[in-house]
Amino acid sequence: MITVASLAPYLGGALALGGVAVAVSRRRELLIRWCAWAVGVPLVTGAFWWGRPGAAVIALAAGVIAVIEFGGLMRLGRVDRVVLGAAVAGVVLAAWLAPGQVLRVVAIGALAVAAVPLLSGDSDQGLRRLSAGLLGLAWLSVLAALVPLGASALALFVAVSIADIVAYLAGRGLGGPRLSPLSPAKRWSGTLAGAAAGLGVLAVLSALSWPMAVAVAVGGPVGDLLESMIKRGARTKDAGRWLPGSGGLLDRIDSLLVALAVLLVLR
Repeated sequence: MITVASLAPYLGGALALGGVAVAVSRRRELLIRWCAWAVGVPLVTGAFWWGRPGAAVIALAAGVIAVIEFGGLMRLGRVDRVVLGAAVAGVVLAAWLAPGQVLRVVAIGALAVAAVPLLSGDSDQGLRRLSAGLLGLAWLSVLAALVPLGASALALFVAVSIADIVAYLAGRGLGGPRLSPLSPAKRWSGTLAGAAAGLGVLAVLSALSWPMAVAVAVGGPVGDLLESMIKRGARTKDAGRWLPGSGGLLDRIDSLLVALAVLLVLR
């Protein structure tokens, strides 16, 4: 059985090797990104080591930040964002404290999100606000899966992250047909190479199973394209500007969100 303790040496080793590679490259943008990872990886690993409470804290923090970024992309007002944030937080807390009530909490959250534009009588932008709110709830509430999945979710995140990096580098190097008009820089060659790398990471971490494999190979790229569609609609390059070298949090976890959803369905 995979545990946080079994993952920690691999995470530390990968971080160290990444630091050496960044130092050799002498590229400032890579150094900035590595420094962000050097801070984030120990914090996230420590939280998951704490167990379900730690995973819930990570999911809550990520959910709140993601709602803020998503609200900005979709041009949602303050009330819409607050209600959406409360709904996502409620799903995470239910996954931690009352797992049997998660679906009920999701339904309550959906009703609350829908009530905001309906009660305000917004006939001009109401449908857009309603659609955006429900999309945000469905997309971001998946973070609640971090609580029951624990170390498996951490392994999934590592595999998806490596797959993203390899897909980017291989796509640029190999070229070939585009994966989707939503993201012209992404190529089928890179996606396939990234999937192979992600499966290799799962095997090294002793976390390889057919649901995890499908989550990485299919869920990861779909999640990336989903955020690309949202950002293209918002006519912006990044979901945020606060995360060094990465833009916003959604730019880092977009692949993970759909990968988690796929894993939940298959398990």
